[in-house]
Amino acid sequence: MRKNIVCLILGGGRGTRLFPLTEYRSKPAVPLAGNYRLIDIPISNCLNCDINRIYVLTQFNSVSLHRHIRQTYRFDRFSNGFIEILAAQQTMEGDNWYQGTADAVRKQIRYIQQPDIDYVLVLSGDQLYRMDFEAMLENHLAAGADASIAALPVTDEDAKAFGVMRIDESGRVHGFLEKPQTTKEMDMVRMDPAWIDHQGIPSKGRSLLASMGIYLFNRDCLVELLQKNDYTDFGKEVFPMSIRARNVHVNLFDGYWEDIGTIRAFYDANLALAGEHPPFDLIDERNPIFTRARALAPARILDATVRRSLIAPGAFIETNAVIENSIVGLRCHVGNSASIRSSIIMGDDFYESADGSFSSELPALGIGEGSIVEGAIVDKNVRIGRNCKVRLRPGIEADCDINGVNVRDGIIVVPKGAVLPDGWEL
Repeated sequence: MRKNIVCLILGGGRGTRLFPLTEYRSKPAVPLAGNYRLIDIPISNCLNCDINRIYVLTQFNSVSLHRHIRQTYRFDRFSNGFIEILAAQQTMEGDNWYQGTADAVRKQIRYIQQPDIDYVLVLSGDQLYRMDFEAMLENHLAAGADASIAALPVTDEDAKAFGVMRIDESGRVHGFLEKPQTTKEMDMVRMDPAWIDHQGIPSKGRSLLASMGIYLFNRDCLVELLQKNDYTDFGKEVFPMSIRARNVHVNLFDGYWEDIGTIRAFYDANLALAGEHPPFDLIDERNPIFTRARALAPARILDATVRRSLIAPGAFIETNAVIENSIVGLRCHVGNSASIRSSIIMGDDFYESADGSFSSELPALGIGEGSIVEGAIVDKNVRIGRNCKVRLRPGIEADCDINGVNVRDGIIVVPKGAVLPDGWEL
C-alpha cells in the first residue's frame, strides 16, 4: 500500500439537483445499481490502486453515509489503512459549516499535514468511473508537477457543460474556461487533435479537454494554496489560481466517466448498467466495486419475464411479472402480474414481518399485484399497492409534484417511504 499519499473524498454538498433522492441522505449515499452506493465508486478506485488512507468529508444528511462506511470498510491492524469521516464541526479555529469544497479541506487541513504525507488525491463522491491513480501519480512525478488534473477529451457540444483547459505541448495547463458556450470561446482553449492522438488516445474529432474534478496535489503545494486565501470552491477558484501560480499538468483519460449530479444523469447511468453492453462493467475481477456484505438470500424469481435488468440479492419476483430494462434493488418484492419497465426500484432496508405485525391498512412493501411502473425511480421502503399506474400521462410537466410523487427531468421519482394505495394513478 502507498503510505505517502492520502485521499480526500468530497461528499458534503446538499445535492439539490438530485432531490428528492437526497432529501434524507447525502449525495454519496444514494444507492447505485441496486446493490451499491455512489461512495463505493471512489473508495473502490482507491483500494484497487493500493491507496488505503482515505478521508470522507461530509456535512448534510450524513447519517446513512456514516453507517454505510462504518459497516463496509474495515482494515486489519497490519495494513495501517483507514477510511475516516471528517464531518463539519465546531473547533477552536471556527464554528461555521463548510462553505464549499475548498473550505471543507481547509477546515480539516491538519489531517493532511502529517509528516509522512507527500501527495493528496482529491475526489468527488458522485462520479462513476474506473481510473488508475497509480499511473496518474507516475505521470505527475515525470512532469515535475505541483498539481495534476484528470482531463477528458470532449466534443464542442459536450464542452458546454464542463470547465475546459488550455494546455501547451508539454501538457502543462495555462488557462481554464468554465462552460464555454460559443465557438469563439471554445477556440480560446481548443487543442490540436493531433496532440491528443500523440498521447495514445484517439481524438475522434474531439479537440477540447474537460476537467473531471479529480486532482492530485503535492501536499505542501495544496496547503499553501489553501492558506494564502479564503477561496471556497476547488473547481472554480483554487484550481484556476493554481494554474497561474504553480506547475499544473493534465492527466488524460478516455474511459467511461459520468458525473451523476442530476436525476436524469442518475437515471440514464443506472439503466445503462443493465444493458447488453454496459459502458461501465460492474464485473471486473481485477478492479471490483466493494460494498457492504449482506447476509441475504439469492434473488428468487418465479414464472416471470426478465430482460436486460439487474436483480439484487433478496429480491422476490412473483408469477407473470414482467421486468424490462430495469433495476430491482435489495429485498424488493414484485407482485403477481406487475410490470416494471425502464425503471429503478431501489428496494428495501428490511423485510416485512412475516407474522403480519405491520399495519393491514397499508400496502405491503414493494410493487403490488398488477401494478405498472414505467420511466420511474422508486426510492427505498416504498409501498405501491395493487393495480397502481406509476407512469407519465401526456400533458404532465417535466418538473412538478403530483399526488405525493415528484417529476424531475421528465422522470417520476417516488420518495423514500411513500405509500401509494391500491388503484393509485399519477
